[in-house]
Amino acid sequence: MSFFRSRWAQKPDRVTELEPTGLPLGFRAGAAVAGLRQPEGLDVGVLVSDEPDTVSAARFTTNARVGAPVVASREADLERLRAVVANVGGSNTGDGQRGLETAYQTQVLAAELLGIDASQVGVASTGVIGTELPREKLLGGVAGAVDALAGDAGGFSEAIITSDRAPKRACLSVELSDGTVKLAAQAKGAGMISPRYATMFCFVQTDAAMSAETVDLLTGVTVKRSFDRITVDGQLSTSDTVFVLANGASGVPVEPRTESELRLGEALDALLRQLALEIVSDGEGAKRIGRIVVRGSDDVVEPVARAVANSNLVKTALYGGDPNFGRILQAAGMVYPPGDGFVADLEIEGRLVVSAGEAVIDSLAELAPLVQGEEVEYTLTLPGSGGETEVFFSDLSPEYVHFNAEYTT
Repeated sequence: MSFFRSRWAQKPDRVTELEPTGLPLGFRAGAAVAGLRQPEGLDVGVLVSDEPDTVSAARFTTNARVGAPVVASREADLERLRAVVANVGGSNTGDGQRGLETAYQTQVLAAELLGIDASQVGVASTGVIGTELPREKLLGGVAGAVDALAGDAGGFSEAIITSDRAPKRACLSVELSDGTVKLAAQAKGAGMISPRYATMFCFVQTDAAMSAETVDLLTGVTVKRSFDRITVDGQLSTSDTVFVLANGASGVPVEPRTESELRLGEALDALLRQLALEIVSDGEGAKRIGRIVVRGSDDVVEPVARAVANSNLVKTALYGGDPNFGRILQAAGMVYPPGDGFVADLEIEGRLVVSAGEAVIDSLAELAPLVQGEEVEYTLTLPGSGGETEVFFSDLSPEYVHFNAEYTT
């Protein structure tokens, strides 16, 4: 099965899919069982670049309450990261100074074992908020994962998932002007997902040679079109983390404002959009995903799109394949400026169902076939111009309620 399965994330030209657990040149990954999760399984992963001149970029949650790993990682040298340590079984959030010391000691131990500086280690933890992350178990897992380092990310991608149905990962070959580079990523996320990130991790590696400024630019642009555009339940996590590492091992340069930068950016954009869509489609019991596109004045489109995507009424209708488009207009109207005259056009899968605020169909039943697929697209056009945005969202299922009602019990 192709990695690029969604119509909303097209595989670019000059991109070839490789074995999904593969890694670019000069990268290794490993995983270990530390006893942090129940039932027991791989729960600590380490990823490292063997190239001393590796450059990097990072993005984190915008939640005011963050986990200790986010604090520790923000203090690291985010332009010169060489390694990542990630664990499940506890988010290390809300444990005060003890939690911070656990994050710092994780960086120190990984650095000692890998022969790098502690400031070059990024850390990420996921799991229940507010409980202690057992330090000795975690550190033992770090040592075990380092011992298991190899040129394959299979174990690493399994060690970072929680309620995910399966690992989210890919490895691509990208043809650039001066040669071919590899681009890989491993991600996790299924619940506590909101625009401006999810309860999600994504770790990206490439063997292209470029500056830290270029890595940061490409990271910022592509994250805005992927992980910033998704929601499962409207909940902004404490732990969201994206690390992108470029080590130059291929010897193929990517200079600013060149065709190679454009091609690599297109490949990274498609890679992250597909991973983001997998997070939405994996939304703890989700059956369908939707895309809401909103056009209108620039100050209105974003709040309207988020109101629709996070509406429980819209999401339950999506789950049931119910073409109840009145819920979309109701959700949009909640955040539309009062007194501005809410008159909208609405399309479902390209079919116009509301024009200038008036329904142009004979019955809801005739729309039912449009909302039975795994992906459903809605386009809402509001008064004004200059603004357009999109949000991808999951449905809301009974399984989601059951899972989150019993998450710690």
